Amino acid sequence: MDNPIPNYWKLRLNALKETLEDNNFGVYMADAPEAAKEVVLHEILPKLTVKTVSWGGSMTYVETGLYHHLKDDARFEVIDTYDKSITPEEQLERRRQSLLTDLFITGSNAVTEDGMLVNLDMIGNRVAGITFGPKNVVVIIGRNKVVHSLEDAFLRVKEYAAPVNTMRLDKKTPCAKTGCCEDCKSPDRICNTWTITEKSFPKGRIKVVLVNADMGF
Repeated sequence: MDNPIPNYWKLRLNALKETLEDNNFGVYMADAPEAAKEVVLHEILPKLTVKTVSWGGSMTYVETGLYHHLKDDARFEVIDTYDKSITPEEQLERRRQSLLTDLFITGSNAVTEDGMLVNLDMIGNRVAGITFGPKNVVVIIGRNKVVHSLEDAFLRVKEYAAPVNTMRLDKKTPCAKTGCCEDCKSPDRICNTWTITEKSFPKGRIKVVLVNADMGF
């Protein structure tokens, strides 16, 4: 068989799609990051009434190319929470404003095979947007985020995603030096708020794009 790895993941992602749909998520499939961008722009957005758009912190979202496409899209009022030219106070205020948008886009730290999204946040704006506020949420998830169970999700986040993110963000935490979670009390700690999203409510409010590629951390 040609391309056994993508074929393997196609089978697993198709099974996960059915499970997520049983949990009231809207689910879309993409074979690559660029394809995920096209899914959002041409399959999801046209079905929604969207005037305001924002996003939570997500390397996966950036990797699709959607950020660079949407941040200057004149069709929408865009609340750019990634803008480095504004003050920290303005950045925080934009994160607050993003929770009342028509569309909020982000990623997920993990997704379990029984269809639950698992996330851990520093400030809380990303998990807040997934949970309540924005009228519609799009969560883009690479195949590397798929885990068997909640326990595996917690381990993935604490032992891999969080340490790598502290390194990316140049945080002064023990895990940035050791690569292992130390359950620290550092002022730079990014592990503050867990969420487990078992089902989308209302049905279809959260749309998941499953991508047959490794994306983000």
